[in-house]
Amino acid sequence: MTPPRKAPTMTDVARLAGVSPMTVSRAFKSASSISGATRETIMKAAEELGYVFDSTASNLRSQRTDFVAVTIPSINNANFADTVRALSDGLKPRGLQILLGTTDYDMNEEERLIEQLLRRRPEAIVVTGGNHTPRARRLLENAAVPVIETWDLPEMPIGHVVGFSNAQAVRGMVDHFVGRGLTRIAFIGGDTSRDTRGADRRAGFVAAMQAHGLDASRLVAAGPPPISMREGAEAMARLLQTLPDTEAVICVSDLSAFGALTECQRRGVPVPGRISIAGFGDYEIAGISVPPLTTIDPHPRDIGSRAVALIGDILDGRQASPARIVISPDLILRGSSL
Repeated sequence: MTPPRKAPTMTDVARLAGVSPMTVSRAFKSASSISGATRETIMKAAEELGYVFDSTASNLRSQRTDFVAVTIPSINNANFADTVRALSDGLKPRGLQILLGTTDYDMNEEERLIEQLLRRRPEAIVVTGGNHTPRARRLLENAAVPVIETWDLPEMPIGHVVGFSNAQAVRGMVDHFVGRGLTRIAFIGGDTSRDTRGADRRAGFVAAMQAHGLDASRLVAAGPPPISMREGAEAMARLLQTLPDTEAVICVSDLSAFGALTECQRRGVPVPGRISIAGFGDYEIAGISVPPLTTIDPHPRDIGSRAVALIGDILDGRQASPARIVISPDLILRGSSL
C-alpha cells in the first residue's frame, strides 16, 4: 500500500522560491512590504507544489476567522438556496466565506449545529427563522458575535432581523380570493411544528378567513416538511373527495401547489374554472406550469443581500443597535387563479 503523500510546507515553498518562510507567510497575508515580483515568485512556487496556506495560527493571533455561519432548513429548497447564494456573493468581496449547516426542519438539529458553528468563532451567524429551542436561544444570546434571524419577524428577536411575516403574506392571498367572490377556501400544509414558517402561513390563513367571517376549517395536512409535489397531489385528492365544493386552495409552497394542480388535471378538474390554486415561493416551476401558478414572491435573494449589507455595517462599526429589516413579499397573480 502506497503511503499518503506529505503535504508541502511553507518551508518547501520558501526553498523553491529562494526566500525565507517568514517572507512566504507575509506574502500570503498580503503584507505591503513584499514587492510584487517577490509575491509573484512565491505564488508560482506555491502553485507548482500545490501548497495551501494554513491560516489557523494567523487567525488565532488576529481573532478573525473570516467566515460567517449560516443555518438553513434544506439545501433542496430553491428559496433558501437563493438566500445562501446572495449571502455568498455579497460576502466574497469582503474576504468572508460561508460555513453552512442544514437543520432538516428540526430545531434540535439546529441547536446542535449552532453549538458546533459557534465553537469555530464565526464573524457572524445567520439563522433561518425566529423559533429555536431554549438552549439554542441561550447559545445565540451569549454568542458574542452578531446574530441575524432571517425569513421571519420574531416577536422577541435575539439580535438583528431580516425577514417578513409569513402570516401576513398569506392573508394577502386570502384577501385576493375573497375579493374575487370566493368564500370556500382551503389550505394545504403547515400542519406540523417542524416548519414554523409553514405553521405561520397556516395561522395567517385561519386569521384572514375569520376576519372575513368565513369558515377556516378547510385545513388539509400534507405531512412533515419539506412537502413534496406528490404529497401536494395526495392532499388535493383528499380535499376533492371530502370537500368537493371547495372553490380555491392555498398551498404552503409552490411544490405542493404544483402537485395539487397536477392532481386536478389528472381528475379533469378545470383550473381555475372549477377551482383556483395558489402557492408560495415563486419557484421557477410556478411560472412554467400550465396554467402558471399564482404565488407569493418572498424575495429570497433580497433577504440574503440585505443580511450581507447588515453584516458589513456591524463589522465596520456602523450598526450598533439591533436592526429590524422588513422585506415585503409580492403577490404574483397568474393563470391558476384568474
